[in-house]
Amino acid sequence: MSGILAGKRILVTGVLTEQSIAFQTAKVAQNEGAEVVLTGFGRLSLVERIARRLPKPAPVIELDVTNKEQLEGLGDKVREHVDGLEGVVHSIAFGPQGAFNFLEAEWEDVATAVEVSAYSLKSLTTACLPLMPRGGSVVGLTFDAQYAWPKYDWMGVAKAALESTSRYLARDLGARNVRCNLVSAGPVKSMAAKSIPGFEELADVWNNRAPIGWDLADPEPPGRGVVALLSDFFPKTTGEVVHVDGGVHMMGA
Repeated sequence: MSGILAGKRILVTGVLTEQSIAFQTAKVAQNEGAEVVLTGFGRLSLVERIARRLPKPAPVIELDVTNKEQLEGLGDKVREHVDGLEGVVHSIAFGPQGAFNFLEAEWEDVATAVEVSAYSLKSLTTACLPLMPRGGSVVGLTFDAQYAWPKYDWMGVAKAALESTSRYLARDLGARNVRCNLVSAGPVKSMAAKSIPGFEELADVWNNRAPIGWDLADPEPPGRGVVALLSDFFPKTTGEVVHVDGGVHMMGA
């Protein structure tokens, strides 16, 4: 099969519904020639059902990125389906409800948000390194952490940590020919969005300020951005944040 990911093996985390950016990434990756393996957390039966809606069914591995045993066993689980990887997609984020109240949040909630949403990029990547002896591409998803967004609160701080984590990974893994980049996506009406109090107020920024337009119901554009960074078309790009947000990031007040 031809395509910009022809012959590549890609691990995609974070698929939950067809409206997730992770699902669209997996779909575009398969259409571009990749062999895709998915990971799921918690609702595995749902992830397996959604995986059957891809152009080609994809195997699903259980992975809790805060579980050391599962991380240590990830390589063996992946090898049950493919004998190595050229790409890893980090589409994992979570913040307890307390993390969405900046002044009232307890450290326990903040710590959970940072561990799951930021530190996990490091733990997932290092768990996958033995599968990438010749190098590869790691791509994560962020929500522009330059600004204090309405209602986003400690999740915004966690995304800032994610962006910094990506830069340090890019620094330390360059010698292994592993690139690490992020796609900063505009908001999408996904399952994850439903857990953000005041999501509609946040999303309204895009309704009014995206010069090229933005469709909250279309997760495919950021999925395509992820696939582009997984490909060999960016062989010397690392530590970068590529905006796929309709242009909102560059609009002045």
